[in-house]
Amino acid sequence: MIDKANQAMADVLSGADPSSQESHVGQQVRQLRMERGFSIRGLAEISGLSVNTLSLIENGKISPSVSTLQRAAAALNVPITAFFETPELTHRAVFCSGDARRSARFEHGAVENLAAGFASQALHPCLVTLEPHTGSGAELIVHTGYEFAFCLRGEIAYTVDDTVYLLKPGDSLIFESHLPHRWQNATDDAAQMLVVLAPTDERDRPTHRHFSPPDPTRMAK
Repeated sequence: MIDKANQAMADVLSGADPSSQESHVGQQVRQLRMERGFSIRGLAEISGLSVNTLSLIENGKISPSVSTLQRAAAALNVPITAFFETPELTHRAVFCSGDARRSARFEHGAVENLAAGFASQALHPCLVTLEPHTGSGAELIVHTGYEFAFCLRGEIAYTVDDTVYLLKPGDSLIFESHLPHRWQNATDDAAQMLVVLAPTDERDRPTHRHFSPPDPTRMAK
């Protein structure tokens, strides 16, 4: 059975009935694999997972761990959230209770999707918690549209087009997100911020650039 951490990840990202989780994830893995023209053996070679493991996942026979799904996501060049998406379950108005909201882990901390189930892809509001001395990575990020950040706790350094903005609680920053940017918590304490990504191209996936899964080459096989 999937452990509590993995179950929390699945619940946060999908909101699906746990009894059907394995089947849904398997269907998504198969669909994304086929859309990208991979055979199951080809995906196995790129991801470092075994053919048998992928077959069991696609047929809903096992509950894959988060690290396993991170390898598959990196190989398919999609965010891990793609395996839990249910596009048909969208709404024009979404209420998120603070008491019920849970966080999902990513490589540098935790992220909460504040618009799960919302029909429009024009806004991606996220609550981001960063561990000490972590950030969005060494590579600069670019995407369409705009980005807004509001610091809630700690200190976060936003680099935008070679200018560094130090955000402290109550500080905000908005910019055109085609400007190369990244963010970092350089302190010894955890930091938290509200980030709103507003792509102008619905095909763009800025959340993947900011909250990508770890590189599978750095994971133990």
